[in-house]
Amino acid sequence: MTFHRPHDLGEALRVVASGAVPAAGCTDLFPATQRASLSGPVLDLTAVAGLHGITRTPEGWRIGATTSWSAVLHAALPPAFDALKQAAREVGSVQIQNAGTVGGNLCNASPAADGVPPLLALDALVELASTAGTRRLPLADFLTGPRQTARRPDELLSAVLVPDAAGQGVSCFAKLGARRYLVISIAMTAVRIVLDGEGRIATAALAVGACSATARRLAVQEAALQGLTPGAAGAAIDPALILPELAPIDDPRADAAYRGTAAVELLRRCLTRLAEGAAT
Repeated sequence: MTFHRPHDLGEALRVVASGAVPAAGCTDLFPATQRASLSGPVLDLTAVAGLHGITRTPEGWRIGATTSWSAVLHAALPPAFDALKQAAREVGSVQIQNAGTVGGNLCNASPAADGVPPLLALDALVELASTAGTRRLPLADFLTGPRQTARRPDELLSAVLVPDAAGQGVSCFAKLGARRYLVISIAMTAVRIVLDGEGRIATAALAVGACSATARRLAVQEAALQGLTPGAAGAAIDPALILPELAPIDDPRADAAYRGTAAVELLRRCLTRLAEGAAT
């Protein structure tokens, strides 16, 4: 096995174009090597300048791909990012949070990746870099299926971008698993709401993960919450609006019916928490 650890992004892009496997925290890559041989070259991204850290830009926020979940948790970010911070606490143990990266969580593309619903609720985009240039995709378009993404073999996910407008409002994350800690999600939800001058919901972003082949936004239910007070929003969560968009799946952790019921309840709980915060 050949191991590369460049400090320059340009060099890293040349290495990945040659067929190397990108690696950062390795919290998913290392277990995978126990099931299948990884004999080709490996590209360690942890020393590449500019791929880690969270910065405020004129366009919004830039989260470097190798930023750890612990760094997200301790970053100074507005309340719209609270759901992302709450999800960061759920990404495995503290040791995993220290090593695991935001970019790795997305590129691994597990349907149960804790970071995805909060980032969907933040209208996040991914930045993909190659020797040919850089392109941006909405996160929803980047995730194409279980363990599948739109990243080309010669590309690296260099950053996650949150638009300035998505930094408005407040947010909440909720997760259901077979136990309280260190567990893969059965269902999880992220909710972000923005209130107008009269205290009513101007915009709502609802995302559900671990229930479908990829995490999903719920556009029909989002539209139905507009104009409501936060206190009335929980009661307006309607399975008839959610389940057709969500299309829950069966797997060994739970059946589709249970997942759908859980997602509806978690959305209501998130909205209730946000309503309680708005009332104080």
